[in-house]
Amino acid sequence: MKIKNRLALNFTLLSSALLLVIMGIMYLAFADFFRTDFYGHLKDRAKVAAQLYLEADEISSDSLNHVRERMLEKLPSEVIRVYNASNTASFIKDRQQYWSINTIEEVRANKYISFREGERQTVGIYYPDNQGNFVILASAYDEQAEVRLSGIIRIMIIIFIVVNSVLFFIGRWFAQRSLMPIDGLIKQMKQINASSLHVRVDEGKGKDEISALALNFNRLLSHLQNSFELQQTFVANASHELRTPVTSIIGEIEVALNKQRGIADYEQLLNSVLIDAGRLGETISSLMELAQTDMEYTRARLEPIQIDEQIWDIQHHWAMSPGHPQLQVQIDHLPEDQQALFINANPTLLKIALNNIIGNGFKFSRNQPVTCSLYADGKSIVITIKDKGIGIPVDDQEKVFIPFYRSANGRVFDGNGVGLYVAFKIIQLFNGTINMHSSVGQGTTFTISFVPVF
Repeated sequence: MKIKNRLALNFTLLSSALLLVIMGIMYLAFADFFRTDFYGHLKDRAKVAAQLYLEADEISSDSLNHVRERMLEKLPSEVIRVYNASNTASFIKDRQQYWSINTIEEVRANKYISFREGERQTVGIYYPDNQGNFVILASAYDEQAEVRLSGIIRIMIIIFIVVNSVLFFIGRWFAQRSLMPIDGLIKQMKQINASSLHVRVDEGKGKDEISALALNFNRLLSHLQNSFELQQTFVANASHELRTPVTSIIGEIEVALNKQRGIADYEQLLNSVLIDAGRLGETISSLMELAQTDMEYTRARLEPIQIDEQIWDIQHHWAMSPGHPQLQVQIDHLPEDQQALFINANPTLLKIALNNIIGNGFKFSRNQPVTCSLYADGKSIVITIKDKGIGIPVDDQEKVFIPFYRSANGRVFDGNGVGLYVAFKIIQLFNGTINMHSSVGQGTTFTISFVPVF
């Protein structure tokens, strides 16, 4: 069953239950009103009977005729008895006493009683007279009330069916209108597949649950897109990057085996093979780093990390590394609230990203000091990494985050162009941004921005 139908059905069932309660209360109120009204009629009948039988000698003939006219139309199954002081029926013959002596005495004690006898209603009044003290009991079946109540039930059933039908269609119309954004979201989702992970669904401008669903779905797509790109990059580049040095090594060895050569030639050959093997090792290491990053990326668990502590840990790492390159840390500004220094990240991946950028700074500046600055004002966290290296030409600056791309002036240095791409993807995973400014011969500055988690 579709959600819109389920919502309409639940709305109708809830409204039906409420309508049944209201109708039940109305039915009981009508039934009580009819019962009370009929008791009033029976009491009037008992008083009329008293005037007819007990006051006949004290009222005029016109009044007596009026009383008789009121008694002419009997109630359905009407029974009236007038009992004297000895609890025997007077004026109306009673072959067998209709009401018990206990009932008659109860009327004498309470002056007035009303009760039900099966489907019949009975009223008893105590009537003192100059002829003696009498008890008058009147009983009848309220046939009119039963007819009215049956009519009310029929009307209520019709109203119940009509109202529930209307409520169902109204509820379905409201549910369809309320779920219309989800229908649009579903249509947009159907257009997304493995080859179009760059497409995003419309998040709208609201702050309701549907907007939150679209926002989280887009975040999931970004995560999957980055993961797919990492995997595709690995597969697309692994064969090419591995084939080149292997082919070179095989070719050099085949040339060397064609004929006998001198020791100097073999030494030159071995040096060439060693260089190619070193390049092959670097390529394999880079591919393994890319694969490890991919694995960590797809299953990364984000947690609150204090960014200044991470930077000090990274400085300690470089201080303990071979050659002891100097990483200078500058704290430009810190917020009063320490919680504003936390970001949602994975510590392993964050270190890989920052170390890749810092490592490039050391490499392309021939181990000159690299500066890492931290600025946090409670609204944003900005990390600036600045080196004094060779810089990047303007034409190449937009391509530095492409995997295995290397600018012309950087090819004289060892490397394979994977580090910045990995750093870019990791920072993107943590909802951060990275920008670069570089001038040839003056160095490069990377600016990384995060939003605090608290």
